[in-house]
Amino acid sequence: MDKSTLRNRVKEALATMSEEAYLEQSLAIVKKVLQEPYIIEAKTIGITISNKPEVDTIDLIDELWKLGKKVAVPKCNPKTREMTFYVINSFEQLETVYMHLREPIPEKCEFVDANEMNVLLVPGVAFDQYGYRIGYGGGYYDRYVLNYKKGKLMSLLFDEQLVDRVPTEAHDCPVDIIVTPTIRIDCVAQRGAN
Repeated sequence: MDKSTLRNRVKEALATMSEEAYLEQSLAIVKKVLQEPYIIEAKTIGITISNKPEVDTIDLIDELWKLGKKVAVPKCNPKTREMTFYVINSFEQLETVYMHLREPIPEKCEFVDANEMNVLLVPGVAFDQYGYRIGYGGGYYDRYVLNYKKGKLMSLLFDEQLVDRVPTEAHDCPVDIIVTPTIRIDCVAQRGAN
């Protein structure tokens, strides 16, 4: 199955999720993520401000702040299709930009280099157990992770987003860990066993 068909199929499955299930499962994921050793040990965590139907990250960000973590969120440049991350200490440092995305206001935040982040939470539409993903089609994270060498790549997703196999290309960079409401997948171990 090609990426476009797979992306549409998963989006359709997510669209049928009730508001109650969405909130309940997002909360279950947040609880599991906060127990992740890589998150516990991390000083700085890169994370997107979610848009439904993505796993809700607002509560997770609040919890990370309570734990004294630095939270870095991306600012996208649609012309170059590149991202830069900025540390935020409050949701007041965000503005709503194109496509209802909430992004940091650079003048109110501290820039953070890719390799200062211990964990980078990578969004996407569909994933397989090996950590390969289908994003939203902009390629922002695909380009960004090429320069991300020191930390762990982790993705938070609903079980509906797990598929048997994602079509891959040579430049695709898989994530290391997947967390869903029901399972945790060590994608590095899965790739080694493959």
